[in-house]
Amino acid sequence: MRWDNLFDDLEGQLENELNAEEIDLRAEEERLRLGRLSLRDRLTSLAAIRGAGILRVALVSGETITLRPTTFGRDWLAADLLDAPTVGAQCVLPLSAIAGVIVAKAEVPASLAAEPGRAARLVDRIGLSFVLRDLCRRRSSLEVHTRTGLLTGTIDRVGRDHFDLAVHAAGTLRRASEVHQYRIVPLAEIQLVRLS
Repeated sequence: MRWDNLFDDLEGQLENELNAEEIDLRAEEERLRLGRLSLRDRLTSLAAIRGAGILRVALVSGETITLRPTTFGRDWLAADLLDAPTVGAQCVLPLSAIAGVIVAKAEVPASLAAEPGRAARLVDRIGLSFVLRDLCRRRSSLEVHTRTGLLTGTIDRVGRDHFDLAVHAAGTLRRASEVHQYRIVPLAEIQLVRLS
């Protein structure tokens, strides 16, 4: 009888150690998963869990904007600006220009959730310079918010890490007579691109 108690006790200890090891292993796997989580991953999760995908974003410029993301690229997002003075205003926001995302306490765990096996899409690999090249091809008049201020104009060409902007008054077409100056703008300086 005493041997039965001893073996039961040893079996219980072994089971507890195996369970503790499994719990530690799961905790370490979760820490590794969280360590690989990017801001882009968190934003896509937040956009998916919120009603209509509305986000409040604080920019490095100090401005806070409310937007509804429409597309997530590799290092940028495109969105409808909800607090813009004009209805239907759209923007391209580099992820590097985000100083923070305002979330409710209940949304934090959901923003950490792993996306269930979503297949990679082409847009997931498209960088900001590709989007700017498309705006250049379309000859879109736009506002470029930089660390030094607001520039309005049309993109003439896009390099790997910069673009050329023909600066002209908002709402005017890009004509040589309307262009005040030409500016080479590093992509790292972009805080927000608002489409006119």
